[in-house]
Amino acid sequence: MIPFTSPVLAGFPGIRHGFFGRRGGVSRGPFATANVGLRSGDRPEAVRENRRRAAAALGVEATRLVTARQVHGRFCAAVTCPWGPEEAPEADALFCERPGIAIGVTTADCAPVLLADPAARRVAAVHAGWRGLLAGVLEAALHEFFVRGSRPSDIHAVIGPCIGPRSYEVGAEFERTFLATDPATAPFFRPGRSDDRRFFDLPGCVRARLVRAGLPEGNIDHLAFDTCREDRLFFSYRRSCLRGETQFGVQLSSILLVAE
Repeated sequence: MIPFTSPVLAGFPGIRHGFFGRRGGVSRGPFATANVGLRSGDRPEAVRENRRRAAAALGVEATRLVTARQVHGRFCAAVTCPWGPEEAPEADALFCERPGIAIGVTTADCAPVLLADPAARRVAAVHAGWRGLLAGVLEAALHEFFVRGSRPSDIHAVIGPCIGPRSYEVGAEFERTFLATDPATAPFFRPGRSDDRRFFDLPGCVRARLVRAGLPEGNIDHLAFDTCREDRLFFSYRRSCLRGETQFGVQLSSILLVAE
């Protein structure tokens, strides 16, 4: 499995990261081929092998790749040691200062965001769907950096492959919910295919929240794939729904500190 990477993070020798798509695994059917979802309905042995391959690509053993039970909330869990799948906490962001532990999030249209303070050797992985975004999951992850002494200018961020603004059509009530909670999100909506529909720019909104938190624009990268449109490269919940498919896979995005 060969992940997509960003030059914003790839230039730091003490950090390794990757955004894995759907290629390079062993799963079949709607999960073909690199599904890493432990509760997706895929064959457990296939998921375990896919996660092993992803961990190997990151340079760690499979037991040192950790993900959480994501619930579209705002909680950020600090990772001090690896855990097994049955021990995973409910969280939508993971923070780590321990080398050799690959922390990751799984997505199928939501935005994966990888954060790093290379000098202080701190990293985080965030699952930013619209609910988590509104709830403040990005800010919760950044808080873990700030309380330990990182400044916003120290932190670098990469927004990974997610659903693009030409694919994310929502109802007008979705827009009203966003604007009622955060009026500054208005620029990320544009007219949809009918009067009661809107297109939402999820990665643009994520970037704006990062900038609002103080990160310089030059510290933020976006791998501008559209998971819904790139069916050969990525899993997509929206695409599966549009096709009437009841099962779908999820892809991994992960980051770790390299042991010195």
